[in-house]
Amino acid sequence: MARKALAGAVVLGLALTACGGSSSKDEGSGSTGGSSSGSGGGKKTAIILGTTDTVTSLDPAGAYDLPSWTVIYNVYQNLLKIKEGTSTPVPDAASKCDFTDPTTYTCTLNAGLKFSDGTPLTAKDVKASFDRMVKINDPAGSASLLANLKSTDATDDTTVTMHLDHADATFPFVLTTGAGAIVEAAKFPADKLLPSDQVVGSGPYKLTKYTAQQQAVFAVNDNYMGDDQLANNAFIIQYFNQASALKLAIEKGDVDVAYRSLAPTDIAALRKETDKGVQVVEGNGTEIRYLVMQLKQKPLDNKAVRQAIAQVIDRDAIAQNAYDGTVTPLYSMIPQGLAGAGQPFKDKYGAPDKAKAKALLDAAGVKTPVPVDLWYTPTHYGPNSVDELTEIKRQLDSSGLFTATVKSTEWQEYQKAYKAGTYPVFQLGWFPDFPDPDNYSAPFLDGKGGYFQNNYINPQLTALTAKEQGSTDAATRDATFAQIQKITAEDVPMIPVWQGKQIAAVRTGVTGVDKTFDPSFTFRFWLVGKS
Repeated sequence: MARKALAGAVVLGLALTACGGSSSKDEGSGSTGGSSSGSGGGKKTAIILGTTDTVTSLDPAGAYDLPSWTVIYNVYQNLLKIKEGTSTPVPDAASKCDFTDPTTYTCTLNAGLKFSDGTPLTAKDVKASFDRMVKINDPAGSASLLANLKSTDATDDTTVTMHLDHADATFPFVLTTGAGAIVEAAKFPADKLLPSDQVVGSGPYKLTKYTAQQQAVFAVNDNYMGDDQLANNAFIIQYFNQASALKLAIEKGDVDVAYRSLAPTDIAALRKETDKGVQVVEGNGTEIRYLVMQLKQKPLDNKAVRQAIAQVIDRDAIAQNAYDGTVTPLYSMIPQGLAGAGQPFKDKYGAPDKAKAKALLDAAGVKTPVPVDLWYTPTHYGPNSVDELTEIKRQLDSSGLFTATVKSTEWQEYQKAYKAGTYPVFQLGWFPDFPDPDNYSAPFLDGKGGYFQNNYINPQLTALTAKEQGSTDAATRDATFAQIQKITAEDVPMIPVWQGKQIAAVRTGVTGVDKTFDPSFTFRFWLVGKS
C-alpha cells in the first residue's frame, strides 16, 4: 500500500459527477441505540471480531497498512468514500467535490459536522489533516499518497480547495484512503503523531479503549452525521498472536467473526463445522502476492535470468501446495475483477517450461545453475509465506537451472533491507489503497524504482502511467494498461504469483460480513450484525 502520483493531463472541467449533489445529513445513524432493531429485525448488540493483524498506528499520519486502516475507516470520515459494493468515490464529510480546473479540486463540507467529542469539524480541520500528514511524513505513514498535493486552502468553514502539482484523475480516489482521513486540528499535534489510544474522529464509531496487540473497543459515535446505518451497537477487535488461537476462539464462540488471518488448513476444517455454529464466508478479493526482482543485484540485473524464473514458476502448484487452493494464480500485477486486468505473464510464458527457461539462459550466455536468494518475512503475511517460498525454491531447484536459498527476517528489518536493495528476490503483498488499476501499477512503476526501490526504471512506462492517470476515458485507460502490463511481463521487474479471496469465519446468526467483502478491501464495522 504505497503510491506516488505521476504527471498527467486532465481536460478542463473534469469532475466526478458521482461526487456532486446534496448529501447534507440532518440525523446520523449514531443516534440509534442498543434497543434499536438490527439488520435481522432483532435487538442490536455488540460484535466481537478476532484477528491476527497488528496495528501500526491509529493516527492516520502514522499508518499505511491494512490493520491500521481497518480501524481508521471506521473511526474517521473522509471528504469522499467508497460505498460497499461499488468502486466510485461518493460524498462522505463533503456534500460535493469537483475539479474546477485540471489541478484544482474543491469540496464543500456538509453543515453541522462534529467530531465524536463534540468539537465542530470545519474546512480548517481538513487542511490541518493534509498539512500534518505531509509535514510529519512518517516512515510508516501514507504521506506518499499526497505527493501530488501542493497546498490546501480553507476558504471558509465549509469550503476546502486542494491545489495539485499536476493533473491526476485518480485524486478523488486518494481522498477515500487513510491518507484522506480528517482529524481534529486542536487535538492532533501538527508535527508528531498522537498516541493511538487518544485518537478522535467523526466516523460511525469512537474508540473507547485501545491496548496494542490485545484489544480495541468501539462505541457508537452519537455525533456521527453520515449516512452509514449501523447494524450493531458496539464493536470490539480482539487481537491474537496465532492463527490457531483465532480458530479456537471462533469455534468456542469467544468471537463472532474471525478475519485475517486463518491458515488455509484451518479454513478447510472450519468449513466442516456448521454443526458447531460456524460458517465460512467468502468474497472476491484484490489482495495480491508477488516477487520483486532487485535489478542492482546480480544475477537479477540480467533480464534473461528474470525471464527464466518467470518461465519456471508454477502458480497452480503454489496455490495448491502452499495455500490448499484458497488463492488463485495471478498473471498480472492488476488483479482480475478490476478494469483493464489482463494475463500478460500467461500470454508471454504460457505453462511452466524448463526447456524454454534453459533456452533463455543459453541465449544470454548465462552459466547454470544460477544461485539466487529468495527472501520473505515470516509473520507479516501469515504463516504460509514460508510454504510459498519453499515451493518456489523447489520449482527453481528441480529445473536444474537454479540453486535457490530461502531466507527470512522480521518485518521491521525486512522493510529497511529491501528498500536498501539488499535482497535479490523478495516477496511482498499488496492491498488496494483504492479500487482502480492505477493503484496496482503506478506504485511499482513510478520512474524511480517503485516504492520498493528495485531500481527498475522504464521511461516508456512512466509516460504510459501519465497517460492513464490523465484520462477519464475507459477505452483509453484499458488500452494503456494493456501496454503497461505487456511491457512489465517482458522486462520482469516483478512476478505476480497469486490473488487472494477475502475469507472470514462467522458464528451462526452473524450477518453483513459478505456485504463488506468488495474490491476496496474496506471492512465496514457498521454492516455486521446478529439476526
